Formats: sequence, structure tokens, C-alpha cells
Amino acid sequence: MKKKIALWAALTAVALLVTGCASEDPAAAPAPRTPAAGEATSSAGDPAGDSAGDSAGDPAGDSVGDKAPGAAAPAAYRKWGLKPFAPPPAPPATKPVVRRPGGPVPVISDIPTTEKIVFITIDDGAEKDPEFVTMMKDLKVPVTMFLTDAAIRADYAYFAPLVAQGHGLANHTLTHPNLRTLSREAQRREICGQQTKLTQRYGTAPRLFRPPYGNWNEDTRAAAGTCGVDAIVLWRESMQIKNMQYQRGDRKLRPGDIILAHFRGPSELKGRTMTEMTATMLRRIQEQGFTVARLEDYV
Repeated sequence: MKKKIALWAALTAVALLVTGCASEDPAAAPAPRTPAAGEATSSAGDPAGDSAGDSAGDPAGDSVGDKAPGAAAPAAYRKWGLKPFAPPPAPPATKPVVRRPGGPVPVISDIPTTEKIVFITIDDGAEKDPEFVTMMKDLKVPVTMFLTDAAIRADYAYFAPLVAQGHGLANHTLTHPNLRTLSREAQRREICGQQTKLTQRYGTAPRLFRPPYGNWNEDTRAAAGTCGVDAIVLWRESMQIKNMQYQRGDRKLRPGDIILAHFRGPSELKGRTMTEMTATMLRRIQEQGFTVARLEDYV
């Protein structure tokens, strides 16, 4: 098991120096597109069109589920060098992304909407900065955490207050492999195994799954479907140290985009902290006139 953790850490370190776990594997497509409903696709999708990356426990009634972005006091935002977010619109009465009974697991990289909202997702779990927990409690900005057991097992307790705050808990496999290199049964063990681990540790069963590096095939889709997954979640932008890496040539956010970030520390962020990277990401979102909504309200 120690060898597996060491291997995962080594692979992740390489990825973090480039653009994150999305492009650690040379064969991975760093910015996959969203397939059409029911479309059978065996690759991660279109490659990124450009790179804007750098060169290189909550009180009851005060959780993310109860407080929209912007509902936190202006002083809380000033503490982190930010301006308050505009509140997002009320979630739709009917979720726009739904897995049909007996149908394939949807694969998405954005949410169908015309509202100026985006969704923040954070992968892996290697960095465990206590200040980030405080930041999320202060700002009430919803995020969805795609956690890998090999990255979080040294300190499962770190993520408990984030879950208690109402942030989404999602699956990112047990050991962070390139799933396209594994059989369907091996993929099922990676996905279902992490479903079980997260459910046991945090008392809630994940509904969303992200394949490491964005690499998936139809075996991934079938395996995820047997594990209780409602959607495979990819992304449209990824947050680097100071800037976003965009899929599209216009280098702009669009309504419903899913943004990828990682639990990273100063060694991967050229001396910056997790909270500094997060604050920069939030500013980039605000600069384009967007606010942040809760992904689970739409899937």
C-alpha cells in the first residue's frame, strides 16, 4: 500500500507542475468537451485550445446549503481581500442534468443554463491547509470536492468540517489511476471502492465522479453506473497559480462552466498558499461578472 501511495504522490507531483491532474498523463486531453445526451464517446474529448496558466465544522443553520455566495458579511470578504459575490439565482425546480433510469451516466463539463453562474470543483486532497477551512466557512462560497483516498487517508478528519459546511463530497477514485488503462472490473473497484470509503468516513454517499486526468471510456461509464454515480464531471477551465487555463480560444467563462482546481500548497504554487490561489480564482470569476452556484443543485 505504501508503494501505491508513493507512486500516486510521484505522479501527482509531476501533474501539479504542469496544469494539474488533468494533464499529468501525456495521453490525456486536458479540457474535454461535453458529449451530447447519450453520446457514446471513448476519449476525454477535445484538447484545450489554449493555456492561460502560469509558466511554470460549521454551526447549524450557517452552512453553504443555507447561505448563498454574497450572503456572508462584507467584513468576511474584506478579511480575504475580496468583494462580496452577487447571490446566485434560485436553483431550477427541475435539475437540467439527470441520469435517466436504465440510461448511461451523463458526462458533463458544463451545465445548461443562461444564468451568469459557474461551479467550482477541487480535486485530490493532498494539501490540507487549515486556513482554507476557515476561508470557506467565512465566505460561504460552495465548492465540490473530488477526493482520492490515497491523497486524503493521512488526515480524513481535515475534510469533515468542509462536508459539515455543506460543500459537495464527490469521488475521484481510490488511487488516481489512468482509468483507460484498466479493465472494466478494475475501474469498478477504483470507483466503487472510493464510494464506500467516502460514505463510511463522512456519512454521505457521493453522487458525482471525476476520472483522474479526465480520462474515461465506455467501461468507465458502465462501471460508474454500477457504483451509484449520477454523473461523470469534467471541466471547462482549470485554475493554475494566478490565471485560468481555458478550453476555448476566446479565453472567457461562459454560463454554467465547471472550473477545476486542486488542493495545492506552496511547493506546487510557487510559494503561494491554498487560500491565496482560491482568492485569485474568485477574483477571476468576479472580473467576468459571474457568481458561484452549488453544482449539486443542478445535477
